[in-house]
Amino acid sequence: MTALAAVVLCAGKGTRMKSEKAKVLHPILGRPLCAYPLNRALELGATTVVPVVGHQAEAVEKTVRAFFPDAPLRFALQREQRGTADAVKSAEEALKGYSGRVLILYGDVPLLRRETLEALVAAHDKAGGPLALVSTVLEDPTGYGRVIREGGKVVRIVEHKDATPEQRNVRECNAGIYTVDADFLWKALAEIKPANAQGEYYLTDLVEMASKRGPVASIEADATETAGVNDRVELAARARVLQQRINEAHMRAGVSIQDPATAYIEEGVVIGADSEVGPSVTLSSGTIIGQRVTIGQGSVITASTVADGTVIKPYTVLEEAKVGERNVIGPFARLRPGTELAEDVHLGNFVETKKTQLGRGSKANHLTYLGDAKIGAGCNVGAGTITCNYDGVNKHVTELGDGVFIGSDTQLVAPVKVGDGAYVGAGTTVTKNVPPGSLAVSRTPQVTKEGWVAAKKARRATKSEG
Repeated sequence: MTALAAVVLCAGKGTRMKSEKAKVLHPILGRPLCAYPLNRALELGATTVVPVVGHQAEAVEKTVRAFFPDAPLRFALQREQRGTADAVKSAEEALKGYSGRVLILYGDVPLLRRETLEALVAAHDKAGGPLALVSTVLEDPTGYGRVIREGGKVVRIVEHKDATPEQRNVRECNAGIYTVDADFLWKALAEIKPANAQGEYYLTDLVEMASKRGPVASIEADATETAGVNDRVELAARARVLQQRINEAHMRAGVSIQDPATAYIEEGVVIGADSEVGPSVTLSSGTIIGQRVTIGQGSVITASTVADGTVIKPYTVLEEAKVGERNVIGPFARLRPGTELAEDVHLGNFVETKKTQLGRGSKANHLTYLGDAKIGAGCNVGAGTITCNYDGVNKHVTELGDGVFIGSDTQLVAPVKVGDGAYVGAGTTVTKNVPPGSLAVSRTPQVTKEGWVAAKKARRATKSEG
């Protein structure tokens, strides 16, 4: 296969977004807009990917690097907005010495499929010319560059504002997506002049130049796939298409999604067969769901793993958590980063965990906070229990051995250890280690005063008569 690099144009301001944020940074299904074309280029095997930045260049570069920390990225700066040809030319230095093929994409076109780009590369290989392009047929092509053919062969692209009335009747439009031989690309870009109605350097001029050196290959893609984003209405429309595409792929792979219109599953999420996703569920990138997992309505799972057979009840939140097999979590539970649950763990309503490990078969079913804790197997943590893990300066660890029973309304003041098989009575504040097999109780003895209520009423009556 011919070597491939990619240039992704991310320099535009996006004034129609009416935002202080650069257009390519606006989120679409959990990722910035530009992440999608960048990911397609990487999936295609591009050895170098050059995002061309301009408006808010530092913010765009920082965001892109955070999403693709290990990717072969080289950023290029377009200092002035002088057209698409000028934007691509800005990447020349970043690709200095490279002599393969260059894929040109746009940071505001999120719906391109990998299969389409693979077809483009294959068409280029077959034709053997210096350039291949993607076109699309539109019912109303107003505003789009027209693909002009002679004898069936692509000979040029004419922008709408520069087109003759006859050319404007052409419905085959340029999608702006190309593969170009690098040697031809840089030489041709140096020759392009702004001889058009806009006074800009048009990348489309490459097509006519390429057609004089060899056949220009083309493939046709659906208009939805090549549609860009100009404002927030279009951003939402593209998100709906992406949402439907992702959800359908999961359903065809054996996942039940109760209401695909309200399930938001980001690209890259893995879900095993026979799992069920309830309405209004959000699954963020980095999440891996096993087989036969049930995820209840309104749950939000971010960068977490959930093993086979687990039930996530409604309105539960997981953040960077690891959940073992056959767990039952929620409803209304929150598992924060660093939570690790073994098999058969039960965490019930309004239980919060943070940087906590629970061993096999342990349970905390009600109204509990477990932070910075190591909890063994077979433990029962009663309602209202909290680990007091923060002393105002440092965090400290609470450790429970296997088979520990913690009564309701207990405070475990870390650092503290409760040994295997120990019991802690309800309402206890544990400030010292509890040896294995012991009972710890810190509450004061109960005092019962018989007849106290009647005596109180009598005193009140006497005062009122006086």
